[in-house]
Amino acid sequence: MGNRLSKIYTRTGDDGTTGLGDGSRVAKDSARVSAYGTVDEANSAIGVLLAVALPDDVRELLTTIQHQLFDLGGELCIPGHAAIQDADVERLEQRLDHYNDPLPALKDFILPGGGEGAARCHLARTIVRRAERECVTLSHHDAVRPQAIRYLNRLSDLLFVLARVLARHDGQGEVLWQHARRNPG
Repeated sequence: MGNRLSKIYTRTGDDGTTGLGDGSRVAKDSARVSAYGTVDEANSAIGVLLAVALPDDVRELLTTIQHQLFDLGGELCIPGHAAIQDADVERLEQRLDHYNDPLPALKDFILPGGGEGAARCHLARTIVRRAERECVTLSHHDAVRPQAIRYLNRLSDLLFVLARVLARHDGQGEVLWQHARRNPG
């Protein structure tokens, strides 16, 4: 285990820079900091999802994902570090198939909603999508392992499917987009 933080503020970031895991300093608005910061935000959104009642298997899966997102944040914070592996992406795909197979086929777009758990899951999904986009942006001028981008892509798909599962579990059902609706007023 590394050093424990006994003092939270260091004043070293007051100049608009932050330290990476390799000891180098970069601007706080760099693409790298944006990418791992959004991964952290996604992890927090999953924490907010975990604060509601969930089926035990979903809770266990999301807790595992939180640990992997923390690992991914570390990978992005330490240039050249590898934490997410092909096997992690494959496990997400297996869980995705497990939860998606019993669901009815989609015929319409789904709006974020369907109960508190499902809505929180949709929010986490959109943050993961942003993290994926920011990793792609980072990859245009710095090395990002393809496993990191694939992991985020599959995770957003899994969160979409879990939102569908949770909408049914909560008894709310999915909120379908009504493309032929009339404008109010």
